[in-house]
Amino acid sequence: MAISARNAFEGSITSVTPGAVNSELVITTPSGVDIVATVTVASVEALGLAVGRKAVAIVKAPSVIVVAGRPGYRFSARNQLRGKVARISAGAVNSEVGIDVGGVLVQAVITNQAVVDLGLGIGADATAIFKAGSVIVGVAD
Repeated sequence: MAISARNAFEGSITSVTPGAVNSELVITTPSGVDIVATVTVASVEALGLAVGRKAVAIVKAPSVIVVAGRPGYRFSARNQLRGKVARISAGAVNSEVGIDVGGVLVQAVITNQAVVDLGLGIGADATAIFKAGSVIVGVAD
């Protein structure tokens, strides 16, 4: 599968919490990183999403918020992955920032000015934050 999204986290579904309209899934990567996704009940049925099924969680890099250091706030977003900045690739306006979270690289696209304002550098503590509703879930045929 070739996709344009920078983040594709392969793993297994470890939890399904059904709701009236949406269900919440947890996809756990082989290294133990949990990605939380919300999908419609219809998608759970159509894709056969169940505990133990292999799945991929896809998140576009612009949907990832970067918080430098240790967050001094609490956020409503279900995915708050703490790690260290592993790479920064600067462009003309934006930079791609890779945060190593337990052996999983989470890619974010933020402005070059945000990199400066946050004081980001290789090895700096950072948290990648994204909402469960920003996660697209895929399964093999």
